[in-house]
Amino acid sequence: MAKRTHIEEVEMPFLDHLEELRWRLIKSFTAVLVLTIISFYFSGYILDALLYTVKNLQYDIHLQVLKVQSVFIIKLEIALIFGIVLALPIIFYQIYAFVAPGLLKSERKYVWPVILFATLSFIGGAAFAYFLIVPLALDFFLSLAPPSVTNNIALDFFFGFVARLVLVFGVVFELPVISLFLTKIGLLSPQFLKKYRRHAIVIMFIAAAVLTPPDPTTQIMLAIPLLALYEATIWISYFFYKKNE
Repeated sequence: MAKRTHIEEVEMPFLDHLEELRWRLIKSFTAVLVLTIISFYFSGYILDALLYTVKNLQYDIHLQVLKVQSVFIIKLEIALIFGIVLALPIIFYQIYAFVAPGLLKSERKYVWPVILFATLSFIGGAAFAYFLIVPLALDFFLSLAPPSVTNNIALDFFFGFVARLVLVFGVVFELPVISLFLTKIGLLSPQFLKKYRRHAIVIMFIAAAVLTPPDPTTQIMLAIPLLALYEATIWISYFFYKKNE
């Protein structure tokens, strides 16, 4: 009987955590859904803003719609992406609220700066890709076509190409935020980051070669921010590692 009582005492907190996680996920999903619906209303304006990139290219590009439902699907994708991006502060807060019981009172005062930092980091990475990397990548690929060939690109393929680059850079720019979180929970230290700096540099240049066109200039323009973010990650980890000690 004592054994059964012990099991119930262990299981109930675990079930409470699952229930708490379920409600945090529901709130995050609801925020994404509501903001996605709102974003769909403005998806036409957002699409026009995304197409502004092609006006400043060195090479001509002609976008075309090959399927009846292409524009509608693109607007749905735009609405979903912007719904997730706009809901990031809410999602980050729900993550914080779930792990808050395990944090000290002195650590909880950093929640809003961290949420703001994470949101601005994603937006900064996305903006960097949209205004700098996307035009360079498009010009490179379009320059490969012979003079006798017209660059007719399907609108959905064009949007997919731009969206992938923007999202990848947005996620990459979250590296300092991840460093802060892992350092606070004790899974990362500045000594570890310094020890494997050379390995990280190699991985970053490989990632830059994979994520960008086979153009040395574009690869370097991605690798340099990655290296700067890695160094910033070391300093952030060092600062919070000292505070943990």
